[in-house]
Amino acid sequence: MIISYLPECQIEWGKRGAREAANRGDIVIIVDVLSFSSTVVTGLNYGAIIYPYPPHLNGKAYAQSLGAQYILGRAEAARLDAPTLSPVTFNHSHDRQKYVLSSLNGAFCTWIASHIPALFIGSLLNASAVASAASQISASLNANITVVPCGEVWNGVKEFEDSLRPAMEDYLGAGAILSRIEGKQSAEVQVCIGAFQHSKSTLSRLIWDCTSGIELRERGFEKDVKHCSRLNIYQTVPILKNQHFSEYTTTT
Repeated sequence: MIISYLPECQIEWGKRGAREAANRGDIVIIVDVLSFSSTVVTGLNYGAIIYPYPPHLNGKAYAQSLGAQYILGRAEAARLDAPTLSPVTFNHSHDRQKYVLSSLNGAFCTWIASHIPALFIGSLLNASAVASAASQISASLNANITVVPCGEVWNGVKEFEDSLRPAMEDYLGAGAILSRIEGKQSAEVQVCIGAFQHSKSTLSRLIWDCTSGIELRERGFEKDVKHCSRLNIYQTVPILKNQHFSEYTTTT
C-alpha cells in the first residue's frame, strides 16, 4: 500500500484532548489500555457489537432502546458470568451480541470525539493494525491524525484541581501506534515514540508494575493486566460507525 499523503501527527491527553482533536477534524485514535480500548478490541475480535456511552448519561435506558445488554461493573459481572470492562471476559459466545459499554475515560473520550471523519480504537493489542488503518484513511481524506491517550481520573478531586491522571500504559500504547505511522511528527509525538521504543523490551513488566496495573491486580484482575500488555496480537481495528464499533477492513 502506497501512502501519498503524509499527515501531521499529534498526541492529546484525555477528554479535553479528544475535544481539541475533534474540533480540528482530525482522524482520532482513542487509547485506553487498561482497559476500555483493550476490551473493545478483544470483544470485536470475538464478534461482539459494542456501543460506547458516557457514564454521566443513562446507559441502561440506552441499552434497552437498542435491545442490547448494559455492561456491568467488574464485580457484578463476575457474579453473573457476564462480559464487563475486562477483555478476558469476552469469548466466542458473545458473537453478534449487542453491548453498551460505559467508562470514565475511553468511552467518554469516544463520545466527545464521535462526530469526526474517522474514530478508531487503539491499544497495544492492535497497535500496528490500527496505525495502518488510520494511515489509509488519512491518505484518502487528506486528514491529520491525533492519538488520544485517555489517562485515568483522580478520586476525590477538589473543585480547583485537574481530574486527569496521566497513565503510563496509555502513553506507551500511543507510542506503539505512532511509531508505525509515517507523517510529520510533533515534538510531543517524537518523545512519546521514544518512550515506547526505550520501553519495548520490558513492556509487560512496566505495565504490570504501573499504577493502573497495580490497582487492577489488587482487585484480582491480574489476567487483564497480562492480556492488555501483549503487543500486536490482533489485526482487529474497531472504527466507530452508526454509534457502534465495526471492524475496519483495509483496502488495497
